[in-house]
Amino acid sequence: MRQTEQSALTWRKSSRSGPSENCVEVGFAPGTVAVRDSKDPNGPVLRLTPAVFGAFLRSLG
Repeated sequence: MRQTEQSALTWRKSSRSGPSENCVEVGFAPGTVAVRDSKDPNGPVLRLTPAVFGAFLRSLG
């Protein structure tokens, strides 16, 4: 995902995340769910379809 595409997303971090803990951020765009390391916002981004992201979340339960 290009830097301009990343900056257009509204990134969300879990409310349970502390400032010094490892966590991820999730950004939503039409047809894409983007996931990145909150400590490296300019680093790599994993792009998933909403269906794949939903399956991932269901597997956590």
